Amino acid sequence: MKRFTLIALFITFILMALPIIALFSVTNIDALASDVVSIFNQPQVASDQYDYGECTYWAALRRLQIGEPIPNTWGNAITWAARAKLDGYIVNHTPSYGAIMQDPNALGGLGHVAFVEKVNPLNGSWTISEMNRVGWDEVDYRTMSAVLALKYNFIHQA
Repeated sequence: MKRFTLIALFITFILMALPIIALFSVTNIDALASDVVSIFNQPQVASDQYDYGECTYWAALRRLQIGEPIPNTWGNAITWAARAKLDGYIVNHTPSYGAIMQDPNALGGLGHVAFVEKVNPLNGSWTISEMNRVGWDEVDYRTMSAVLALKYNFIHQA
């Protein structure tokens, strides 16, 4: 009986420790110790209520930075164009500086959004900044050709 009790206690201890072990295995402890914001903290900008490190957070933050904040009620990227229309924004297939590019066909089913940083007036190509395409909490930049604009929705201030 004593042996079974010890085995049960050992199994209970292991089961209780699993969440902590899992946390340490997927978390950069150095980042948590510094002032880097992680998924366990509040957003860096209080008015941006989208999940930190995600594409929606970045697009909302960039809009805030240019003085044109968007509502915090648009949800996942897949719903942004429809909700933007309901809120009176212009949604079309024309990129312009400050617009939010929405990709309703992005992998994962939740869509993807990015911020249009510039449009080249000579050839119509456009450059976006985006978060969480390369990796969580990573910002990257892409320049896309003018013909690709028809594949995306662009959300503009009304």
